[in-house]
Amino acid sequence: MPWSNQNGGGGGPWGGGGGNNQGPWGQGPNRPRNNGGNNGAPPDLEDLIRRGQDRLKSIVPGGANGGVVLIVAAIIAVFWIFQSVYTVQPDERGVELRFGQPKKEISMPGLHFHFWPIETVEIVKVTEQQLNIGAGSSSTSAVGLMLSGDQNIVNVQFSVLFTVTDPSAYLFNLESPPQTLQQVAESAMREVVGRRPAQDIFRDARQGIATDVKSIIQSTMDSYGAGISINAVAIEDAAPPREVADAFDEVQRAEQDEDRLVEEANQYANKVLGGARGQAAQIREEAAAYKDRVVKEAEGEAQRFISIYDEYKEAPDVTRKRLYLETMEKVLENSKKVIIDEKQGVLPYLPLTDLGSTKQQGGK
Repeated sequence: MPWSNQNGGGGGPWGGGGGNNQGPWGQGPNRPRNNGGNNGAPPDLEDLIRRGQDRLKSIVPGGANGGVVLIVAAIIAVFWIFQSVYTVQPDERGVELRFGQPKKEISMPGLHFHFWPIETVEIVKVTEQQLNIGAGSSSTSAVGLMLSGDQNIVNVQFSVLFTVTDPSAYLFNLESPPQTLQQVAESAMREVVGRRPAQDIFRDARQGIATDVKSIIQSTMDSYGAGISINAVAIEDAAPPREVADAFDEVQRAEQDEDRLVEEANQYANKVLGGARGQAAQIREEAAAYKDRVVKEAEGEAQRFISIYDEYKEAPDVTRKRLYLETMEKVLENSKKVIIDEKQGVLPYLPLTDLGSTKQQGGK
């Protein structure tokens, strides 16, 4: 090789002749330093582990096993503290249990400590809560279907607003307070709706039904010792089932037509009856007036007869002649004949009535 020729030996390009591995300037290229003294070999893993164990032994008494125990103990202590400290929010109350038995004290809002696992805590929300019942809730669609007093099926959606007044009783007197409250509320609504016609639940008496249902729910939950106060019951919707909605609307329209026709008939009856009553009153008044007139005339005739009779008793001839003349005057009042007593020599009477009738006929 060319470099071999320069040094006269078999070295590398830096003059490796003579076996000293040097370059043309008397030395070879620099190599990375080896701290381990293994001349460029990778670090020994077992040596590193051994040196780490040595350092741990110098820190923790008992060596590696003692360190593991200490770490485990620290983890258990942190977990125990985490389980023993709890926080009660402003809208909550806590009930601590010691060996499963509830304490009398109620944990108010704030940070609290108890000896877990000997003691545990149950948190209850005490602000007003709402329970929805019916087809609009998350329960089954058949929950709100009820039978009314007039044998109609109605779908009632309502909500119950309640507050937990006794957290301990709420937690431990009932197995599942929300489910029990839902069942009691549904049963109370069925009872009240079943006593009333469907028209009441649809529009006429919703407020009264809600009040009755609230009273029944409260009394029932009190008998269970549930620790719940029912604030209100609100009927949100009441309608016939979807399958019979059209038929029900048709029935409603027919009932409205019936009501309208009955109202019109009543108005006509009142009008006719009022007119008949007025006419009857007028007839009664006319009859009473006729009665009074006839009675007065009869009394007048009787009085006149009595007066004539008194005169007759005093002067029979004169009275008899007077009656005769008055009677003949009435009889011959419309007669056109003139009667003259020849013995008395009365002058002929001028027939003025005949002249009057002759003039009237000529005028035509």
